[in-house]
Amino acid sequence: MTLTAAAALPIPNFRDVGGHLVPGGLCVRRGLLYRSAALGDVDQDTTRWLADLDIHTVFDLRTQTEREHGPSGLPVGARHIIIDVLADAGAADPGGMFELLRDPPRASAVLGDDGAERFFPGAYRDMVRLPRARLAFGELYRYLADTSLHPALLHCMTGKDRTGWAVAVLLTFRGVPYDVELEVYLRSDAEIRAAFGHVIDDFVARGGDRHVIEPLMGVQQSFLEAAFDEMTTRHGSVEAYLEVGLELDRTVLEALRRAFLEPV
Repeated sequence: MTLTAAAALPIPNFRDVGGHLVPGGLCVRRGLLYRSAALGDVDQDTTRWLADLDIHTVFDLRTQTEREHGPSGLPVGARHIIIDVLADAGAADPGGMFELLRDPPRASAVLGDDGAERFFPGAYRDMVRLPRARLAFGELYRYLADTSLHPALLHCMTGKDRTGWAVAVLLTFRGVPYDVELEVYLRSDAEIRAAFGHVIDDFVARGGDRHVIEPLMGVQQSFLEAAFDEMTTRHGSVEAYLEVGLELDRTVLEALRRAFLEPV
């Protein structure tokens, strides 16, 4: 099964990470970091559209399996930095999940009885607790603290889970209220369903169970809450997660603070 977008936007789930208000008369800076689904199917027009945004760096959070199935199309001159946050996830590798979905009857048997809903909370906890995930997210935020790499684009396969957690941590660290961050996160549900609804229909047409694939093509509040619960249980706060869990020093944290805020 190939995730080819059928959306009006040049790239599915594409949006600016900035623009959200924080206390003190500040907001998260616009035009600094964008997020999206994978760039594997971009054409020349989309490549030029990305180039017009002056994107210097593309951060690719996908696994090796995912990258092999969908090489990235990049803006001209952009640096491609691979940060595989699920390198040691084993069976939770999203590339393996999408391989399973190529056989709808088998996927329906394997993932039946709410298997997809059970899969995601554990996968979100893995993004917080797995050693390679901690190393990878630490690497990502060190890069994001370097303003010479901005503007940047951050993506995984659909831009909803790994990208969603990366953005959630950054916005929470910068003081965006949780209810706003949750709204930002849940927006991916509508974005992905609009872009990839035809994938669901195709899966069902080839003998799959709609109740199996629909949770895989969206997000739920409980998924994000699982990651935050893992983070607070282990570290107590987002600042401690960044400093202790991801081993970011004070210089990096201060650079992140400066880079991502501006006056309203």
